[in-house]
Amino acid sequence: MAVHYRAQGIVIKKENRGETDQIFRFYTENFGKLEILGKAIRKIKSKLRSGVELFYLSEIEFIQGKRHKTLTDTVLIEKFKNLRKDLRKLAVAYKISETIDRLVSFQETDKKIWQLLKEVFYKLDSNFKIQDFKLVYYYFFWNLLSMLGYHPELYNCSLCQKRIKPGKIYFNLKEGGIICPDCFKKIKEKSPTGLNDFREINSDMVKILRIILKKDWKFFSRLKMKIPHQKMLADISDDFLAIPQFK
Repeated sequence: MAVHYRAQGIVIKKENRGETDQIFRFYTENFGKLEILGKAIRKIKSKLRSGVELFYLSEIEFIQGKRHKTLTDTVLIEKFKNLRKDLRKLAVAYKISETIDRLVSFQETDKKIWQLLKEVFYKLDSNFKIQDFKLVYYYFFWNLLSMLGYHPELYNCSLCQKRIKPGKIYFNLKEGGIICPDCFKKIKEKSPTGLNDFREINSDMVKILRIILKKDWKFFSRLKMKIPHQKMLADISDDFLAIPQFK
C-alpha cells in the first residue's frame, strides 16, 4: 500500500506534461522543495485543480511512486488575491520563486526558509507600504543567502578583520563580504586578473544590507534608496548569481 504524505506548500513553478498532466514544484514546510506530478489535473472535472495554481499556498497530499511523486489531494489555504492584482507585486513573486528554485536543492527541509517564503508572500499580499516592491525581493534574496550559509560580513574586513571605515569599500561574497582598501590593493598587486569578482561599494550600501538582514519590517519599510544605490544592490546580487555553481 502506498504511503500518503501531507504538507503545506507554495507552488513556485508549474509546467504542462502531455495533454492533461502538469508538473508542480512546491516549496513545502516539512519536505523542502518537491517536484510532484498532477495527473489529469488540466481536465475540467479534476478535483485537484482548485487547490494548486502558481503562488497558491495549499495543504497537499502525495504518494511516492517508483519514478515520481503523484499529487492525490489539495486543500487551498491562501490564493494571495491582492498580489495577483498588482503587476509589480506579481513580478516580484515570480523572481522570488525563480530564485528559491535556483538556489535550494530538492528535499532539504529548512523551517527558516519556509517561514521566510511565507513571510514575503503575505507581505506582498498585504497593504504593506514601501518605496519599491523590488526591495521585498532583495529582502528575500539576502536573507535566503544568509540561511544558506552565505551571510556576508558587513562590519569588519573579511580578510584582515579590521573594522571598516567610511570611504571606499569593496564587496566580494565569495571572500565573505566587505573588503577594506588595503586588502584590495594587496589583491590587485598580487593578482590583477582576479579583480572581476570584486565590486566597489560605499558605506550607504553597507548600511542598506545591514537593514535588510536585520529582518525588521517596520524599519525596512522606511528604507529610501537613490537610483545609484538600487543599481548597486542589483549588481552585487547578480554577482552572486553569476558564480558558476549557481548559474
